[in-house]
Amino acid sequence: MADHYQTLGVSRDSSADEIKRAYRKLARELHPDVNPDPKVQDQFKEITAAYETLSDPKKRQNYDMGGSSFGGGANFGGGFSDIMDAFFGGGGSRGPRPRMRAGQDSLIRIQVDLHEACFGVEREISVESAVVCPKCTGTGCVDGGEPIMCQVCKGRGETQQVVRSVIGQVMTSRPCGPCSGYGSVIQNPCRECAGEGRVRSRQNITVKIPAGVETGNRIQLTGRGEVGHGGGPAGDLYVEIVESEHDYLIREHDTLHMSLSLSMSAAALGTTVTVESLDGPVDVQIKSGTQSGTPVAIKGKGMTRLRHGGRGDLVVHVEVQTPSKLNREEEELMKKFAELRGEKSGDAHVKSHDGSIFSKIKGAFTK
Repeated sequence: MADHYQTLGVSRDSSADEIKRAYRKLARELHPDVNPDPKVQDQFKEITAAYETLSDPKKRQNYDMGGSSFGGGANFGGGFSDIMDAFFGGGGSRGPRPRMRAGQDSLIRIQVDLHEACFGVEREISVESAVVCPKCTGTGCVDGGEPIMCQVCKGRGETQQVVRSVIGQVMTSRPCGPCSGYGSVIQNPCRECAGEGRVRSRQNITVKIPAGVETGNRIQLTGRGEVGHGGGPAGDLYVEIVESEHDYLIREHDTLHMSLSLSMSAAALGTTVTVESLDGPVDVQIKSGTQSGTPVAIKGKGMTRLRHGGRGDLVVHVEVQTPSKLNREEEELMKKFAELRGEKSGDAHVKSHDGSIFSKIKGAFTK
C-alpha cells in the first residue's frame, strides 16, 4: 500500500494547510473532469484517499501509529465534503440561513440655500422606507406565532443525497426547497407583510444640517435606513446636500464673492457703499482712486468653515462704470477735467497685468 505522504508529495511533519495545498494542486491536474484517462482516475482516487486520511486529525494519528487509515471502518463518503472544500476552496459554515438580516442603507438629497448652508438649519424630511411590520413585530407570523422547524430538512436548511461516481459514493448538499434554506417554515404568514417581517411606510425625520455644508456633503443618520428582512436591524440613512445658487453671491469654499457697480466719480473720489450680505447690511469702504476690478475684502462675512470653525471673507469686486452718454454740459466739464490733468485725446498705453486681479475675477465669476 502506497504511503499517503508520498502520494501527496509532503513530509510527515507537514501542517494541515500544507497537506491541503498539496492535495488541491494535484486534484486540479488529476480530476476526471480535466483528464479522463483511466490511469489518471486511479491516481485521483489515491490522492483523494490520502487526503481524506491526513486531513482528519484522528485518522492521521491512527495512520501514523500504523493503524488503519479509516480508523476501523471505511467511510469514504462521510469525509468527502471536506475533500470538496479543499478542492473548490470551500470551508464556509453550513446550516440554515437566518431569516433576520441587516437592512440596506438609504440615500436622499435635500436642497438648501446659501444662508442655510452658512448658518445651519433643521429640516423635517419625509422618507419612504422599510420598517418593522407593526402587525407581527417582525416575526412574519400571524397572532404572535413563530416559524416551526421544517419537517423535510429537520431544521438543517439543506438536504443531502448520495450519488455514485468514479471515486466512490459522494454526498451532495443543496438548499432545502420547502423552507428555502431557512430550516423553518411559516405556517400562517402575516397578512400585513406576507411573512417578510417588514412593510413600506412613510415617516418624517428631523435632520440637523450643520453650518458650513456644501454640495456633495453627506449627513449620516445611523439606523434610519431600511429595516432588514425578518425585522432585522436597519441600515443608515444618508442625507446628501445640494446647495442652490444665490442671486448675487458666488461661493468659493469659505469665501463669498459679489460684484459692485460703481460710478466713475465715486471710484475717483472714494465713498462708502452699503451692500447686503448674509448677515444683513454691511458697509464697504471704497478708497479714492479705486480701479475697476479691484477686490475689497470684508473679513468674517463669508461662509462658516465646516470643520475648523470661524468664517471666511466676503470679497467685493468693484466694477467702475464709464458714462456711455454725456450731455453738452457734462462733455464740456469732462474736457475741462482732462485739460486740468494734462490729458490728451487718444492718450493710451498697453499695460501688462500680473494676473492676480484678473485671475480672481475670472475664477470667481466663471464657476
